[in-house]
Amino acid sequence: MEKRDWPLFVYGGLSSCIAELSTFPIDTTKTRLQVQGQKLDGQYNKIKYRGMVDAFCQIYKQEGFLSLYSGISPALIRQCTYGSIKFGTYYTLKKTTNEYLEVTEDVTVNFGCAVCAGIISASIANPTDVLKVRLQALGRNKIENLVNCNVFKCFHYIYVHEGLRGLWKGVGPTSQRAATIAAVELPVYDYCKHKLMAIFGNHIFNHLISSLIASFGSAVASNPIDVIRTRLMNQKHNKNTAGVQQHNYKGSIDCFLKTVKYEGISALYKGFVPTFVRMGPWNIIFFVIYERLKTI
Repeated sequence: MEKRDWPLFVYGGLSSCIAELSTFPIDTTKTRLQVQGQKLDGQYNKIKYRGMVDAFCQIYKQEGFLSLYSGISPALIRQCTYGSIKFGTYYTLKKTTNEYLEVTEDVTVNFGCAVCAGIISASIANPTDVLKVRLQALGRNKIENLVNCNVFKCFHYIYVHEGLRGLWKGVGPTSQRAATIAAVELPVYDYCKHKLMAIFGNHIFNHLISSLIASFGSAVASNPIDVIRTRLMNQKHNKNTAGVQQHNYKGSIDCFLKTVKYEGISALYKGFVPTFVRMGPWNIIFFVIYERLKTI
């Protein structure tokens, strides 16, 4: 990596953290919607929320505003790693490959670079994603009773009770989701931005339109994987429990099959509205800030 490329990693992490802070309550409603209605221990989990707005209002009224930010600490730690590595790796790989092949904005090249960046970054940051999902699902009141809301104690709690496997639970679908999002989001954004240059130039309107189109595509492509990922991460496994260990899902395929069997194919798109509602503003905030930082 050339010396001038390192700011791409810093800009990626900084922009990701700002976007995460701005849209995190929507992500919390998405997580709550995705984990409800599961068949656990032979019984269906209660359907508590009717949709994104209802989930937001109920969490706010029953648990308080801060509960909408349950899991924000590991989320920011995740963006410092995942966001930095994902966007920094993508743009560095793309630049190097384009120069080597002497091409400009080649879709195949961008797709390959995005997949690599998504898998690498998601695999490294998986423990922070596991903790974020669990804290969002629990809510602030239960978190405080469990581990006094200290993020490092939370990591230690999972490690003691579930081992390293607990911290990397769901890493398969997490990597698949990250690869899918990156493979759609980044090349589509770059393609749209390149095509709209003739109309808007390198202007904020270009970044807004390109990021919205990229957000919709990535939301449609990634939501089924995100549902599976969320359910696997929220699934607890106590290695110290005596007797036979109880697993709700044995893995990604088992989770997929059981979700479709017991809840229907539409269950794979639970939380789609908050997913897109969050992805849109998230990507707009990210890309606008990222593009501005690159001009420094």
